[in-house]
Amino acid sequence: MSIIITAFERSPDGGQGLARDTRVRWALEEVGRPYEVRLVSLRAMKEPAHRALHPFGQIPTYEEGDLALFETGAIVLHVAERHAGLLPDDANAQARAITWMFAALNTVEPPILELGTIRLLERDKTWYEERLPVVEDRVRDRLGQLSGRLGDADWLDGAFSAGDLMMVSVLLRLKSSGLLDGYPNLAAYVARGEARPAYKRAFAAQLAVYAGKPRSASM
Repeated sequence: MSIIITAFERSPDGGQGLARDTRVRWALEEVGRPYEVRLVSLRAMKEPAHRALHPFGQIPTYEEGDLALFETGAIVLHVAERHAGLLPDDANAQARAITWMFAALNTVEPPILELGTIRLLERDKTWYEERLPVVEDRVRDRLGQLSGRLGDADWLDGAFSAGDLMMVSVLLRLKSSGLLDGYPNLAAYVARGEARPAYKRAFAAQLAVYAGKPRSASM
């Protein structure tokens, strides 16, 4: 059965790998699964056909036969559980990798998204100058905790896993902020993720769409 994912017809991030379909592309590239991409416009995302796949009118979605999924965490976990390459063989190590996936999405990403929202949408608000450093400090708290846990290891728990894929994807949102500069081990961690051939293929596929030259994402 072929795999079909949805992605922005015109990515708001300018094809820089921050749209969430990149996470799914990366996972599929890591496990060597070919996939097709159906591009959707911002308008089409709110229409009934797409909402039948994603009730909140977002991307990405994942279709394989009669299975339809939404939410990147659920999609990446589904891919990781069914194809070798993103979860270790040991059951306890698998559980820890999945824990890191949840930590990336539920603990580390929320303040990062809040910071992005403030910088993008609230610069003209009277509270901007007062609120910005408070949220930046929340992000730094999380980065400090994560940095301490990672230490000098290459990955969060032994070999690269779906936990690292999700954590690197989340931290990539901070590259332009300069906040990662204060945590050299995290900056190096993100760079290792970006250097993986599977990530490079996923990034190139999304960038090609933005540049108006879509190509097959199949391996």
